[in-house]
Amino acid sequence: MANSTLTKQRSTAFGSTVAAKAAMAVTGAILVLFLIAHMYGNLMIFGGQQAFDDYSHHLRVLGEPMLPTNGFLWIMRVVLLASVLIHMYAAFTLWNRARRATGGKGSRRYRSGKNRTGVQRTYASFTLRWGGVVIALFVIYHLLHLTTNTIAPGGASDSPYERVVNGFQIWWVVLIYLIAMLAVGFHLRHGLWSAVQTLGRSKARRQRAINGVATAIAVVITVGFLIPPFSVLFGLVG
Repeated sequence: MANSTLTKQRSTAFGSTVAAKAAMAVTGAILVLFLIAHMYGNLMIFGGQQAFDDYSHHLRVLGEPMLPTNGFLWIMRVVLLASVLIHMYAAFTLWNRARRATGGKGSRRYRSGKNRTGVQRTYASFTLRWGGVVIALFVIYHLLHLTTNTIAPGGASDSPYERVVNGFQIWWVVLIYLIAMLAVGFHLRHGLWSAVQTLGRSKARRQRAINGVATAIAVVITVGFLIPPFSVLFGLVG
């Protein structure tokens, strides 16, 4: 009877862990696709004010007349918000489960001859957890800055192009974006690696290739997002 209960508890715990990891992988994929699309939109700034503002306007009227003005953006916002909340809940669930399983030591791993991925997993867990906190705080600032125009360093404007240029002409605004995007890059790097682990596609002989692909994707997205602010700061745009 005791063995049956223990087996059932382990099965339930395993199922919950797998479900949480799968939820993180799926919502993470949605967020990565959004980042790629968002990065493409940001790079439109090199086309000039008219092209950038037209692109922003196109997003607001996309789907008309089937959708109201800003309808597509609100659908996207709801999907993204749901993905972020599910992602955060799954991350907290996994962290709390690991903390209880290790007596309060979280997801700590000890490196040994038989477990050389211990340090990598500890570093990844730390980066995913605290990088996620930095990103969450940045998203709030980013929305207040460039979406709602509530925070307007450099001056408020109805033009998306002017809001971007006005803000990124200030060094500390660029610094905020630099720190945030580095956090995004590290989070992406380890998140992609973790997602592949979750999906069971990570074999020992493929580790180097997986790490390379994850790093390349993270670098491309990070650099892609940092090009516009630094281009404005150094006078290449605006």
